[in-house]
Amino acid sequence: MNKVQLIIGNRNYSSWSLRAWLCLKKSGANFESIVLPLDTQEFEEKIGDYSPNRRVPVLWDDGQCIWDSLAICEYVNERFANNSLWPEDSYSRGLGRSMVAEMHSGLSELRSKLPMNCRASNRYVELDPLLQDDIDRILALWGDSLTIHSDKGRWLMGDFSIADAMFAPVVLRFRTYGVIVPDSIQPYCDHVLADSDVQLWLRDALQETWIVEADEAGATQADH
Repeated sequence: MNKVQLIIGNRNYSSWSLRAWLCLKKSGANFESIVLPLDTQEFEEKIGDYSPNRRVPVLWDDGQCIWDSLAICEYVNERFANNSLWPEDSYSRGLGRSMVAEMHSGLSELRSKLPMNCRASNRYVELDPLLQDDIDRILALWGDSLTIHSDKGRWLMGDFSIADAMFAPVVLRFRTYGVIVPDSIQPYCDHVLADSDVQLWLRDALQETWIVEADEAGATQADH
């Protein structure tokens, strides 16, 4: 049997790790997760043994290394999921890949100002115009895709896809910082949060004790 290992950062903070991990879970692959805590001496000492670019996540499959979260998701789709992590319809695949590419390379205001923090709740961060633009763009992407695929299921493409893996950390961010979403989109966010694999990730994140100060953004609503 091939040995499959996914090296990830703290579940509480590492949004890119969640994306790769979620695709692996949905693929049904048998794999081991190895956590290297971010911003620690342990990370600096060990990451070079696993990752050619010294970042997480990184996937090892029977001695072969795949790095970068999106590359891992696409590899998992082909290697373990029989290409089921993208819809059969070519337009839907193109739409999903366009959304994923935008999340992967853009939306930097959201990623920097609303860092993923699974343990935190009721955090307040001022939604300045640039951050609000990113939020509005994401909501527009979700709304369009959910409308197009409304007769196929409750995920962005109907069935679970790489697009849902890429946007799952955003759903968690919206929960942490109390971002209000339209009534038409809230059921999607609820569906992501209720997913058994997302719940497993959250349970494990709650058990972690590491603190990354840079990702502890925002004041509590009570203090605001």
